[in-house]
Amino acid sequence: MKAGRILRHITTKNGKEVILRTPRSEDLDDLLEHINSLVDEGAEIARNDKTTREEEADWLERKLSTLEKGEERFIVAELDGKVIATSNLTRRSGYSSHVGVIGIAITKGYRNIGIGTKMLETLSSEAKKVGLKMLSLQLFSTNEAAYHVYTKLGFKETGRIPKIFYKDGNYIDEVIMTKEI
Repeated sequence: MKAGRILRHITTKNGKEVILRTPRSEDLDDLLEHINSLVDEGAEIARNDKTTREEEADWLERKLSTLEKGEERFIVAELDGKVIATSNLTRRSGYSSHVGVIGIAITKGYRNIGIGTKMLETLSSEAKKVGLKMLSLQLFSTNEAAYHVYTKLGFKETGRIPKIFYKDGNYIDEVIMTKEI
């Protein structure tokens, strides 16, 4: 996939026009702000430390390379010229190369308006195009909104790792969800 390729235009539940597209190098500052805002918020993501601009630039360069080689699908949601969400689909290897692993992160203030659903639908479509047969994702057991969206789109809880996260003085399970496509 080419950097900056528009995959879809969507309208959110609150009437905002959002572009789902592949990232480009010009997204660096938006992506840096996105991930660090999630860390500041204490969002239910595995990362708990901020990243530097240099670290984010290295990460983006690697992502763009895997995207160009077709090794990964990476989609951003753009609203009014600003990246407000990221998602990716990575093919597993070896005997599980028929499985794609999905990740989605949405900036606070843009959740629960349909962006995650549309990103997940788009990634599912991309997965079918490259011959994947199953999708997998992981989430914090306390992330009820995400669990609801994934269930609505046909994912089923197929595993749980107890107490894998320790956040704010509490142990939290990791939920594993899968969907055959």
